[in-house]
Amino acid sequence: MAFFSGYALVYTGVLFLSGNKLFKSKFVDKLVLLLPYTYAFVGALFLGFQIRKLYPDYSPEHIRLLIQQSYLVIWGFLSIAFWLPVFNKRPVLSLIHSLVFFCVLAGDLFIQLTTPSADNNILKNDMKVYGASMILNLGVLGFLAILVTLYTYFKDKQMQHRHTTRRQKRHP
Repeated sequence: MAFFSGYALVYTGVLFLSGNKLFKSKFVDKLVLLLPYTYAFVGALFLGFQIRKLYPDYSPEHIRLLIQQSYLVIWGFLSIAFWLPVFNKRPVLSLIHSLVFFCVLAGDLFIQLTTPSADNNILKNDMKVYGASMILNLGVLGFLAILVTLYTYFKDKQMQHRHTTRRQKRHP
């Protein structure tokens, strides 16, 4: 849950910015397009974390012992599918996929808040998990935004250089 639960709020925030006239820009529109890639990148980090956690014993017994909520782990692995064009062309699908994790965390918070004997340590832990997830998702979105911006800048610079070189060759 620490990897995916904060994505819903990040997604909603980016969509809010893209719909707000004050923040409307090409950069914010690019952020909307980067959302599924952000989710897939977080999924790849999650996969790496799971592989690292299982190291050095990848036996089925060890996997069964370490992975408590196997359905959520498998659902988390499916986030990697958002690298595929079929899924990343519709950013809302990444939101729908992440809502499973958000609902699990929200349900846990709701149960803790409505139970007369609520455990404050569980509430604090859930909020730390949610906060860390939002920071992770914002960090990955920022990282991808910087990469795409740099790629676009250098690609435009290279095209400009080629255009200038061709013109100089034609008209010496």
